[in-house]
Amino acid sequence: QDTDEFILPTGANKTRGRFELAFFTIGGCCMTGAAFGALNGLRLGLKDTQNMAWSKPRNVQILNMVTRQGALWANTLGSLALLYSAFGVIIEKTRGAEDDLNTIAAGTLTGMLYKSTGRVK
Repeated sequence: QDTDEFILPTGANKTRGRFELAFFTIGGCCMTGAAFGALNGLRLGLKDTQNMAWSKPRNVQILNMVTRQGALWANTLGSLALLYSAFGVIIEKTRGAEDDLNTIAAGTLTGMLYKSTGRVK
């Protein structure tokens, strides 16, 4: 049988729009960044303290690297996801269309804005 699985309000779409997906994108990128940053911090902490004996100072130094790198990566990826989502929503509302061109333009604008703070080499 071909019946709807969920009850939707009258006039509502069956798929989520770009604005609703923005929250998932931003949160997912923050969590992914925190996980990758923590693993990178663990790797760097173990590498930087390899000459030290296992003790409280070494453990504290490793934990400091894990939390520092985790926060750094989470902030970076979260900021990029926020920019991408904001550009995507603005472009979709401006154009009045929901297609792949919005995704390409949002990604391009995000990359351009993110790299605009760097100097020309």
